[in-house]
Amino acid sequence: MKKLILPLFLVVALFVVIKSTYADKGRQYYEEAGQIMWEINTEEKVIALTFDDGPHRKYTADILDILKKYNANATFFVVGEHAEKNPVLLRRMLDEGHEIANHTYTHKRKMRTSELIAEIRKTHETIYSITGERTKLFRPVEGAYTDEHVEAVSKEGYKLVMWSWHLDTLDWKSPGVKKIVDKVLDGAREGNVVLFHDGGGNRQQTVEALKEILPEFEQKGYRFVTISDLMESNERSEKQIELDAQNKND
Repeated sequence: MKKLILPLFLVVALFVVIKSTYADKGRQYYEEAGQIMWEINTEEKVIALTFDDGPHRKYTADILDILKKYNANATFFVVGEHAEKNPVLLRRMLDEGHEIANHTYTHKRKMRTSELIAEIRKTHETIYSITGERTKLFRPVEGAYTDEHVEAVSKEGYKLVMWSWHLDTLDWKSPGVKKIVDKVLDGAREGNVVLFHDGGGNRQQTVEALKEILPEFEQKGYRFVTISDLMESNERSEKQIELDAQNKND
């Protein structure tokens, strides 16, 4: 009997861990509810570049230099404790037309809901104290969330922002500049969201990859926009679809 109790306990414990790590509701539910965004459907030649885990004194500055050269805008999901150490970079982001978003305060994995909300609030206050801006976009660490997390974060007034699943560059693994470039050039299309990292380690490969990616898309007529701009593009597309439908009925 004792031999059966331990395995059963382990199964239950495993179930609890899995249950507390993943969401039951799928992507379709959250997209329709407007609580989470992965990408948008649009015919506009717009792509959103996003950067996680910064700001980093060297790599974020280098990335900002490249974005400025190609008149490209991006969204930076900043970690609060890093933002505190690099206030000049946060102000520069806004001055150059970029968007700042929330990526927790410590980048800790698997937080309780109350802990997550406390970190979001602390990062919000950090961003506000430096820039005077109130961001309402949040990206969970490693893209992991639960249904409880989504509800709590939504009640705080935030929209969760993920990325196009085929456009995780995995640059944090340092896969090589060519792999990063090929992933984006081969995969990015209208309305997509690309995931890069400007902090959390050596991001020189990301810097070098951007030098090849941006001019290629610029030649093809694409614009790089912030997440908020992308959402506005989505609203325009939806309104146009409604107008087209009305005109057809008329």
